[in-house]
Amino acid sequence: MPSLINRLIVRDLATAFQGAEGLIILTYGGLTAVENETLRDKLAEKGCELRLVRNALAQLVLKQRGHDVPSEHFVGNVAIAFGNAEAVIHAAKVMNSAETKKLKKATVRLGLLEGKLLTAVDVVELGGVPDRPTLQSKLLGCLTGPQRGIVSTMNAVPSALVRVLQARADQLEKSAEAPAA
Repeated sequence: MPSLINRLIVRDLATAFQGAEGLIILTYGGLTAVENETLRDKLAEKGCELRLVRNALAQLVLKQRGHDVPSEHFVGNVAIAFGNAEAVIHAAKVMNSAETKKLKKATVRLGLLEGKLLTAVDVVELGGVPDRPTLQSKLLGCLTGPQRGIVSTMNAVPSALVRVLQARADQLEKSAEAPAA
């Protein structure tokens, strides 16, 4: 890697990957300009960046970060989608969406999340994980469900008593009005 340009590219990639909690390596061949921009826009919605990379340079940067990625994943046109953990999960969802699969031009090869290598199958499964707000609402529902049940049960007896007393009061009121008429 004697070229100054290559050294600059490696430094730029290393800087870009430094804050990334994960990345997805994908094939990226034959996309039109419109399909390319659409894919990039979908990934950018959650802060994920997509870069076309030179295979040897990307492999070198990943090796410098301590990830020995097999060279068979760096064949042909390769792009890397990277960002924080939530952005990478969003990228997995985008790559597994029906619209992206329909194109058959961009496919997942490998993933890396929080220091662990993920196979293409793992990335597909990662795409099925709900996003953070959905998980938070599910967790909140699990935490508040038992308390809501206890309160409803405790409130049932007094409210039933009030309904019975009201029904009896209405009944007495009707019986008092009937003879007067």
